[in-house]
Order: sequence, then C-alpha cells, then structure tokens
Amino acid sequence: MAIAVEMPKLGNTVEECLLAKWTKAKGEPVSQGEIIAEIETDKATFEVPAPASGTVLEIFFEEGALVPVFTNICVIGTPGESAAEFAPQAAAQAPAAAPAAKPDVEARPAPERAAPPGGAASPRARRFAAQHGIEIAAIRGSGPNRRILEQDVREALYSNPRRSSLARRRMAEGYEPAGAGTGVNGMLLARDLGEPGVALSRMRRTIAERMRESLAATAQYTLTSSAPAAGLLAIRRREKARQPDITINVLVMFAAIRALERMPELNAELRDGKLYRRASVHLGFACDTERGLMVPVIRNAQTLSVAELAQAAKSLTNLALSGAISPDDLAGATFTVSNLGALGVESFTPILNPPQVAILGVNAIELRAVRRQERVEYEDRIGLSLTCDHQVIDGAPGARFLRLVGECIERIESLSGLQA
Repeated sequence: MAIAVEMPKLGNTVEECLLAKWTKAKGEPVSQGEIIAEIETDKATFEVPAPASGTVLEIFFEEGALVPVFTNICVIGTPGESAAEFAPQAAAQAPAAAPAAKPDVEARPAPERAAPPGGAASPRARRFAAQHGIEIAAIRGSGPNRRILEQDVREALYSNPRRSSLARRRMAEGYEPAGAGTGVNGMLLARDLGEPGVALSRMRRTIAERMRESLAATAQYTLTSSAPAAGLLAIRRREKARQPDITINVLVMFAAIRALERMPELNAELRDGKLYRRASVHLGFACDTERGLMVPVIRNAQTLSVAELAQAAKSLTNLALSGAISPDDLAGATFTVSNLGALGVESFTPILNPPQVAILGVNAIELRAVRRQERVEYEDRIGLSLTCDHQVIDGAPGARFLRLVGECIERIESLSGLQA
C-alpha cells in the first residue's frame, strides 16, 4: 500500500520548510527509517526518515522548493502502484520539469554580452580571434559603425591575459584566477585558477541577514571587564569527576541569571518601540554546530539549580549538534550568553539578537596582575564582554550590570551551593 511522506511540522512557529536535498531518487528502494530528504528552517537543518520500506514512487517537489508543513513531498510504495492521488494541488497543477538537454560537444556557449552596435567584424579580425580563442562579441570596435578591426582584437589579446580552453570552461563554471597566468606569454591555465565560489546555505544566509539587521536596527555598544575566576576553577576541579556537565560556561550562565534577577531591565525585549521586561529568564546560549551558529534556549532558567542548568544545556547542545533540535527550542530567548573563552579569545564584541537588548560574551581565563593596596598580585581572571542596545540601556546601567555579573562570579561557590 502506497504511503505519502509529509513535510513535517517542526515547531509551533514553523509554517513552511525548504526542501534542501533529496537523498533518494524516484524509483530507488528505501528502508524504513532511512533518510530520504534533508529540510531546512531558518534555524536549522533536519532529516526526514522514511516511514516505511518500499520504493520511491513519486517526488512532488524539486530541491530548493519552499513547502508548507503537512504537504505531501513524496510517495513510498510498491512498483506499479499509483501515486497520483497523493499529489498536492500545487505540485499536481505545475508542469513537470523537462530534463535538461545534453549539450552538443561541438556547441559553443553564447556570449555573455550582446554584440556592439554595428556588430560586424572584419574577416581579418574574425580570423585572428579564432586563432587565439578570443570572444569577439565582447570587443568594442574602433572602425566605422563600431566595426571590429584586427587591431581591436590584438589590443584585447595583449591587454588582457589569454586563457586556455580548459581555463575558459572553468571560469564559465565560476572559477576565478588565483594569480597571474603561468602559461606562455602570461596565458591563464586551469592550474592558475582558485576554487569556485560556493553558494551560502539558506541557514547561513539567514544568519547573515539577521546580523546585518541587528546592526542596522540597534545602537550597539560593548563594555569589557574581568572577574576573579578562582571560584569557577575550584568548583570545576572538585566537580569534574562527579558532575562533568558543570562547566565554566554553565557556572557563568548561572551567575548571569542571578545578576538578571537583580537587574531585570536587561532581561527585556524591545519590540516596535515598546520595552517589555520579562519576569522569567529564558536564557539563550550560543552553540557552534556543523550547520552554523545555533542559540538553544533554556526556559525559566532562574528556577534551575546549577546541576539542572548543566543538564538542560547538555541536552539542548546534543540536540543542536545532531540536527534534531526543534525550532521551538531555538526561539524566545530574553538574554543570551556567548562563550569564546574555550577557544582562547581574550575579548570580542558579541552581536545582539533582537529583540533582546543585551548579550554577555565570555572570554578566556588569564593570569593577570592586580594591585591590592601597595602590592601587585597575580590571579586568574575571566574576561567578560557585554553588548547592550543604547536605545534602552545607557552606559552606566550596562556597566553596573557587568560589575554585578563579576561579583556573582566571584561569589559563585556560595551562590551555587557548591562550596568545598
């Protein structure tokens, strides 16, 4: 019995998904649970497993199509069964795409630019261009009515690097010169070309668009500071074997939550010119994945102990890394923590994720000199970078919050209940 495969509903806020890639083609066998397609939302990439074993009878959408959720995307069944009854209306009405014709090996690509007015070239110009592999239509003629003369072709040849036939084909595919030509008289050879441009994924384009929008729509400024890290390191040493999920980042997140409880004006969202302070801390944390940056959200983080916070962060991280996280788990943050300290970064400028009004960056722990009365001592300190939206958070409140986070980090052992 034929079975339709639907575009899944990936969270309450998702209405359509991009059909990024088919891993099975029409007519191919498939086993239950085997991945048949990859889909994308604006948050992440997901895999679609086959609900049953059989043969892919029909595929209704091409790669790159935006498909509404709960819409049939393909049919699995027994060869010979009809799949027409499962065709979605849009796909049924759309004419099937004709396969691309195989190009004739002798065919020549059409010129990218139209011939100049007059369009004619002298016989000597055409012969010279053919001998040297020059696209004559791209040359502006200097003769009467812009007629292309042999001299025009010669000037084009010696003013621009010549290209071998293979280099020309590669450049038509998107390859670009990586330097000067190494052939005779500076001819560009295929080996002189770099890699072709790679189109950004939909998720990467979405990230880029959001970053641009963030910088354009907000008045961002960043404050930097540091805090004593002795307590962080002490807890990590003591708990590493017993509770390995309690990392330095989790402890900083816990300290940031305690600071937000005391200064809720940073746990807020700016929407359409109105500021909404949130009673609950829905904490986003930046997570680096193969698919790009994701920001899972720990909801009601102010109610969690350190151990519970660590478990929530670990669970969401694993889901993000595996590509199984729900879009709902990537939405609704009221404050974000981004940690680059594990990569040795000493200071950076976190970018706001609107409508949030603040984001905390966590930097590396370094041994620094500190003056105490008449003495200079060395201690481990963790760097902090706070970016705020100046539209609603002035410099002084931002500085007070950053200092408060530092104080909470300094007292992390007593705040967390993980004292020696």
